[in-house]
Amino acid sequence: MKRIMHDPLTGIYRATNDYVHATEALSPARLLFISGTMGLDDKGHAGKTIDEQLELIWSNIAVILRHADMTEQNIVKVTTFLTDPTFADANAKWRMKALGNQPVATTSVIVQTLDPTWLLEIDAIAAA
Repeated sequence: MKRIMHDPLTGIYRATNDYVHATEALSPARLLFISGTMGLDDKGHAGKTIDEQLELIWSNIAVILRHADMTEQNIVKVTTFLTDPTFADANAKWRMKALGNQPVATTSVIVQTLDPTWLLEIDAIAAA
């Protein structure tokens, strides 16, 4: 599958270097829609800090991708639900690290989670 990043330079605000306005997946044979994933370990315990939860989330997403015979390079869209706007920088840093510094279409929203120990939740779309 070929991917084309769309970041118009005129007529719209500039994207920062950690995301693009749109990711086009040309002729994907498969699409994988990853449910909201929390920063929980394999026993269901939440990491105590934002960095611990982000590490667990991206590890959990990697497990899901590999189960579908994909990698982080197949991700074309990420949505993050943060409980605190101060987590935005850490979220961007971990996302870029997990995706090998490849920006993708991204949305972040400030929300209240179902469990107060969950500091954020991430869902994603992958294409192969």
